[in-house]
Amino acid sequence: MFSVQARTVASITLRATMGRKRVFLFALPPLILLVITAALKVANPPGTAWPSHILGDFGFVVILPLTALIIGTSVLGAEIDDGSVVHLLATPVSRSTVIISKFAVAAVLTMAFVAVPELVAGLIATGGATKLAIGLFVGALAGSVIYNAVFVMISVLTTRAIAVGLLYLLIWEGVLATFASGARVLSVGQYSLAIANAIAHDSELNAHLGLGTALVMGTIVTAGTLTLAVRRLAAFSLKGDAV
Repeated sequence: MFSVQARTVASITLRATMGRKRVFLFALPPLILLVITAALKVANPPGTAWPSHILGDFGFVVILPLTALIIGTSVLGAEIDDGSVVHLLATPVSRSTVIISKFAVAAVLTMAFVAVPELVAGLIATGGATKLAIGLFVGALAGSVIYNAVFVMISVLTTRAIAVGLLYLLIWEGVLATFASGARVLSVGQYSLAIANAIAHDSELNAHLGLGTALVMGTIVTAGTLTLAVRRLAAFSLKGDAV
């Protein structure tokens, strides 16, 4: 369970993130997904094989990474940009507590704005709690965790986290992971799709990794990026103290 310090940091982070106008930006992509799903459900006859392709590609290639990017870089990046992080680091809260608390908030918010809408869209598209709907939900939950670990790390490493994150999504996830089979082993999007497909068993999801590879690599990426973020934040605080 979280310590009192962790809960305090998480509470402050949650209020600050949800209090900004960007919360409307969080809600827009999933709303579009739900509208498209409902429209296609009405326009297409029963049994049409569109849901898995659209929900997998649009949900996991567009909505999930972009929402995680916005949220994951905002929970800490704004404080680093305006210098207010120095006040936080001046408290006796450990650097690991800061990173893990903010990461947890980012992951939960991404789950709320992506995984839950994916589940609802899956329920609408397939007409019930099918394997596809549940698979999409679980895959989005996993992706929310891994993506946010990566973007929290990026926000600590650079003050241009949004730009760097977009480049990562466009070049690595968008191009290399699509056309270079070797790059898929290091693709968070492929981890998410693999986990979803392990439940859905649907080739239309375009998952190119096995469940075991996705789980192992997802765990390594999450742990590795968070560890790097903690070390970088510790170095940042020491630099600030020296100044």
